[in-house]
Amino acid sequence: MAQPAGDTEFVARLRAHSRKYHDQHPFHVRMNAGELSPQQLRGWIANRFYYQEIIPRKDGAILSNCPDPEVRRRWIRRITDHDGTAEGEGGIEAWLRLGEAAGLNREELLDHRHLVPGARFAVEAYLTFTRTRPWVESVASSLTELFAPDLMAERLAAFERHYTWIDPAGLAYFRARLEQAPRDSEHALEVVTQYCLSTESQAAAIDALSFKCDVLWSLMDAIDRACPQ
Repeated sequence: MAQPAGDTEFVARLRAHSRKYHDQHPFHVRMNAGELSPQQLRGWIANRFYYQEIIPRKDGAILSNCPDPEVRRRWIRRITDHDGTAEGEGGIEAWLRLGEAAGLNREELLDHRHLVPGARFAVEAYLTFTRTRPWVESVASSLTELFAPDLMAERLAAFERHYTWIDPAGLAYFRARLEQAPRDSEHALEVVTQYCLSTESQAAAIDALSFKCDVLWSLMDAIDRACPQ
């Protein structure tokens, strides 16, 4: 078996994917610059909601394939974060409230009437990946969260500065992720560096993270085409 690169080099190669993260997408750049119309912002919220909905399902897929009880004990918190422990809690609920604050009602988010085919395809491709690929690769794909805290902080500041017509209470999802994303990415990085000890497994982890970046970029492409200026 080929010898792996050192952990430092491996982690650096993972972190280098920040250059492919969807905060670099032109639509996202315009959003942070305050250049989106209310209709465009609502289109982003509605299509991104489909991604939010599958997060606990992809985490459930990772749990179902993971043989390590210690990983499962920590990973399951992600599902609780998004589903909550009771009705009216969790990240999915917080995203619904974001939609309401932006002028969308729950029904039009939940029935996906604004969901465009390209967004659906990208999100379902990611869910299929986590169900069918080795669990460590699925964990590696989640490492986009390494870049999420900075994105969330910038997004929150942009919404508060430029989109003042949105009730600030609707931004609770972004505030929660400022704490959750670093915790989650730290754990995922621990798992990947613990289990990816060969050159081949490290290459597979890097490919998985690249795939996830492509999913998020494709999602933004679909939204951008569906919500022109």
